[in-house]
Formats: sequence, structure tokens, C-alpha cells
Amino acid sequence: MKRDIEALDRYITDLFEKRGYPGMSISLRGPEGVILEKGLGFRNLEEKIPADKDTMFGIASMSKSMTSLACAILHTEGKLSLDDPVVKYFPDFHIPGAPDECVTLKTVAMHRAGLPPMPPLEWSIAMNSVERDSEWYSYMLETAPNKMDKIEHIIEYISEGRYRPLGAPGEIMSYSNEGYAILSYVVDMAAGKTLEEFLEERVFKPLGMTRTVLDYDCSQARRIAGGNITSLFEREDDGSLIWDDNWSVLPPFRGCACVKSTAGDMSRYYQMLAQKGMWEGRQVIPADAVELMVGREFPLRDEPYYCLGLRKRKVHGREVCEHSGGLHGVSSFGGFMEGGYSATVLCNEGDVDVEEFQWAFYNYINGQPLDTTLEWAKPDGREFSEPEALVGDFMTEEGLPSHCVVSCKDGKLTAVYGGRNVVLKYCGGTVFAAFSADNPDRRVSTFRFFLRDGRAWAVRCYNRVYQKI
Repeated sequence: MKRDIEALDRYITDLFEKRGYPGMSISLRGPEGVILEKGLGFRNLEEKIPADKDTMFGIASMSKSMTSLACAILHTEGKLSLDDPVVKYFPDFHIPGAPDECVTLKTVAMHRAGLPPMPPLEWSIAMNSVERDSEWYSYMLETAPNKMDKIEHIIEYISEGRYRPLGAPGEIMSYSNEGYAILSYVVDMAAGKTLEEFLEERVFKPLGMTRTVLDYDCSQARRIAGGNITSLFEREDDGSLIWDDNWSVLPPFRGCACVKSTAGDMSRYYQMLAQKGMWEGRQVIPADAVELMVGREFPLRDEPYYCLGLRKRKVHGREVCEHSGGLHGVSSFGGFMEGGYSATVLCNEGDVDVEEFQWAFYNYINGQPLDTTLEWAKPDGREFSEPEALVGDFMTEEGLPSHCVVSCKDGKLTAVYGGRNVVLKYCGGTVFAAFSADNPDRRVSTFRFFLRDGRAWAVRCYNRVYQKI
């Protein structure tokens, strides 16, 4: 299929209008420079102010790769080692059952320290942000042990061990915001300056990312934006949109989720990574630092593998490194593809899936139909031989206690996940695609079950591991 930039532009615009999101900004770059960069919809609905290519959005967890990059740069300079144990920087840190020496900066950056999903990030948001009254907010206020506004609070919570670790460090990947909060402060100590200062001097400024900042309360972002910063939108149960300008404030989770940027700036960043640290003919980041993040040490396969701050996988035969993000009024996706390509999608409605926009960019690069879905796990028509082994109530305590209740009837597996009824379709191994029971074409997530003694003891739903009650 021939590349057609006008067709891509139409497809993105039509998909945006079909989804009904308030505003979005997108950017696609290649070796030739900017391929497509524009705003869609509005950054302010009341005054009908359009979003444009310079509108600043939150990027949420896309921030994590920048924290990992800072660690990798410092490693190449001998100021820290990714093999350093966390206790070198936080002597009171401890994960129950894990020798302190085995929990390293690298296992933390790969989300393989053994930490299950836990509530400190949600507590921090609730205790430090302007929030609407809700069941979640009330629960957070009732359960938070403190304001969760200092890194010491996170260290203390983890070290008290009021949770079940997932296994030995390095064994199982489960997404951990708390781990990246810790890495933020490790950078401070190793660099002799704050992570905020380090990123500005070593990453943002050399790349010309003039509309990008790491700030935990949005004050600097507002100054940089000069008014061109989006409001934040959420969808009510009846489908109506509500908005505010109350950015999530989560002080110790700085390098975890607090960067504000533009789609264009972020595509510059990802293209630099695609070019092994090169930008406009200059080596602005050590090539060895990029290699440490996503290099040959990590497997390249259809199933995503979480490296340092980015997940790596194969798409259309090419290497892709990518990450998504989500917070109040933020849904984001960005990454790079082998060949010097990068793409970013930033949306101002929270809790929506913008991955299909990113897929359109990957498909365009490879000359494939733009609407090709790029899920790595695909149902193969077979049935799992022992479905009863997977039945159970699996739970996490990240925010409100969240359950994935798996049932079996007549050999067919179903689940209640995130309050939705889903049907599980077998993809091989212990992997299943979860589809909405009400809308069989709507894929909800991908599940991987972990078995011990012939029974499932946990299930990873997308990137969080739920443990059996």
C-alpha cells in the first residue's frame, strides 16, 4: 500500500470526530522531518478555543522514560550504576522476603522489583490535588496514612510490607508508579541537582523542547504555555463532558507522571531515541545511554517487553519502543519506530484509549491499511485445556480495591473486570484477549495468568498483576 499523507490526515481527523474527544494534538516525524503535526478539537470548549500544535498537554506516565534516560546518562558518566541497590540511596528501603542487594535501580526501572500495584500514588493525588467528591476520593481520604507528599512516605509504606510481594526481584513484571518515584530522587542524589534541572539542561534544551517542563503543580507549565495550555476533561456516566483546570498534584511522583509538553516536542524526543541519541547531526545524548534503555539486552518480539521506561516490541517486522499515559484530563501515547520515525498522541480527556491513533501512524510508516489493529495477542480459535485452573477472584489495592473475577461455565471463561463483563478468548500459552460481553468487537484488555501447582495465583491485566484472594 502506497503512503498517502492526505489519507492519513483524513483518517486521523475522522477517527477523532468519531470518538468525540474534546481535544487532541498529534505529531509524526521521520528522517525527512515533520510528516504530520496538528491540533484537533478544542483546548477550551466553553470559549471554543482550538487546540493547535503548540498547545501544552499533560503526558502522564510517558514521563517515565525521561527518568530512565536520566539514570542511563548518569550510569554512562559513572555517577550511579543501574546495578546499585536501592538501599544505597535509601537505607531504610526494604521489600519483605527480598534481599536488599537484589532490589536494584534496574529492576525498579523495569517494574520487576516484586512490588504489586499499591495505593500511594492515588493517596498522593487525593491528598494534594483539588478533587471532586466521589467514592474514590472519600476512600482515599479515609485510608491515606499521611499526605503522601514526601518520598520518605513511599519508602516507609513499601518497607512496612502491608502487601504480598509478587516474587523475587527480576521475576515478574508489574507496573509500579512507586518505583519511578524512587528513581526520581536517586537522580537528584547522583546528579547533584534536581531531576527537573537535569532534564532541562541535558534533554529539553539540547533538543529544542521549548514547551516542555517537569513540574509537579503545573505552575511552570502555565508560565511557559503563555495561555496555550489545555483544560482537563472527564466523561460522566451519562456521556456528558465536564472540565476543570485542576491538574493532578502528586509531589513525590515527579518523574513518574508530571511532565507537560506538546506533541511536537515529544516527537523530537522520541526521534532522538530512534537515532541513538543523535539530533540534527549532533550526539546530544550518549548512544550508550539509549542502548542501556532499550538496547540489544532486551528481547525483540511480538509481545511487548518492558525495558527501562519504554516497552519494546515488533510491529510490521520493525522495532517499536513506546509508552502510554493517563491521569485526570490526560490520555497519551508516544514512541518511536525503527528507521528514524517517531509519533505522539496527546488528548485532554482522561481514561480514553488513544492507542489506535498511534497504530495509524505505525501503519502509515509501513504502508499498511491505516485501520489495522496491532494487538500483539490474537485469539487463535482454540480452547484452553484446563479452564477451571484459572477461576478465582484476583485483586489489586491500587486506589479503590479492584477485582478481576474469573468464572467458567461449560468450558467457557468469562470475567468481571473493571466493573465490566468480559469474555476471554484464548491466544496461546496462558494468554487471553478480553472482549466486552456487550460489544463483542470491543477489546478491553489482554490477560496473562500465572500458575503455581496447577492453579492460577495471579493474572496480569494489561500491565498490572492482580493476585488471587
